[in-house]
Amino acid sequence: MALRRPAAALKQATTPEDDVATFVVPDLSVKDLLSVIPQHCFKRSALRSFSYVVWDCFLLGAIYKGTKYAEAQLLPTIDYPHPYLETAAYYGLWSLYGYAAGLVATGIWVIAHECGHQAFSESKFINNTMGWILHSSLGVPYHSWRISHAKHHASTGHMNLDQVFVPKTRSELRLPPLDPAKDDPLGIKVSDEVMKEMWEAIGDSPFSAATYGALQLLFGWPMYLIRNATGQRSYPRFTNHFQPSSVIFAPHQRDQILLSDVGVLLWIAALVYSSMTFGFGTMMRVYGVPYLWVNSWLVLITFLQHTDPMLPHYRAAAFNFQRGALSTLDRSLLGGAGPFFGWLGGFLTHGISETHVLHHVCSKIPHYHAWEASDALRKRLASAGIHLQGAPGGWSEVVKTIRQCKFVEDEGDVVFYKNAYGNAACKAVYNEPVSDSGLDMTADS
Repeated sequence: MALRRPAAALKQATTPEDDVATFVVPDLSVKDLLSVIPQHCFKRSALRSFSYVVWDCFLLGAIYKGTKYAEAQLLPTIDYPHPYLETAAYYGLWSLYGYAAGLVATGIWVIAHECGHQAFSESKFINNTMGWILHSSLGVPYHSWRISHAKHHASTGHMNLDQVFVPKTRSELRLPPLDPAKDDPLGIKVSDEVMKEMWEAIGDSPFSAATYGALQLLFGWPMYLIRNATGQRSYPRFTNHFQPSSVIFAPHQRDQILLSDVGVLLWIAALVYSSMTFGFGTMMRVYGVPYLWVNSWLVLITFLQHTDPMLPHYRAAAFNFQRGALSTLDRSLLGGAGPFFGWLGGFLTHGISETHVLHHVCSKIPHYHAWEASDALRKRLASAGIHLQGAPGGWSEVVKTIRQCKFVEDEGDVVFYKNAYGNAACKAVYNEPVSDSGLDMTADS
């Protein structure tokens, strides 16, 4: 399944069948996928993992010190033709700090996320202790999200069980019901009448997509935690990650949820104390802006990993673990800005975007082995005609993806996103599901 994006994906015309990619639903077993990965890639080292925490903290400190030096020693030496330019230089400097610090702090977020998958070390106690500390420092309820994220890994791409970025269906958008006499369930040969009707119901524009994308990047992560935004659509209203009785959790996990809440409360207390001690503006400049960047990168990366017109979503009859794992994409972060920035983005965020397919196949492989393991896995997938490399991850790709991915049909075992005209960019050919129920690659709950 070559994940190419047809050039005519958004055109207002009947989509010729030749322009639609064919997705052969994988029939590989988990054993097959894992067997190609070098055995040393499964080794987890607490010391090596902790060294990356130290390195990221060092980078954050260096970025802060460098910014303070530039503020005190370099900016005053510039001859500004207008006072406004001096103010602009000051805010520009701290904006660069916020961007750089946010990218590095995203790396810390990734390491905390690995703790939740028990990939930090061989010790569950060390994993959960480090994960709680690191995620709490970024306002994340560690155990609460760890539990829901494990469910996401177990049911990736499952329309009724996946936990995040679950597509809206035709009926949920209150679109006109599918009429087989005029409309194609696959979205390949859609009549002009239906396309006009769909466009009038949904609409689409670069501005609206960019606005929605900006709101999603800014508020998507906290809204997911607070009110299950973009989460599993079968959950009750007001489902959240802070209430022990939430449908997400089992009764025996109550104490873990409360401990996660304590971590977030301590984080809030630290922000309030810092604001009172150093001033709210200083707190926002030093911590708040990088924190918002972390949230933005997190949503951008995960959204683009799981949302694309070429990626399938499954219903129960066609789903198994490995098919879900292979309904994700690897993307080079910042790759659209050039090779150097693509390498830098992957380096600073520990390959979370570049090695995501491997991460879903086996989430306990630490990031420092994920690059090698991904190379081996890609070769096996390529031999089966499976290529899961998406376009470079960036803001323009978010807008493009939002425009192409509007809804899926209410019926069908394997469904693909359709655009505002009701056209799909991909169709599926699939075999009977392969059973691997005895192999659980998700994090412990």
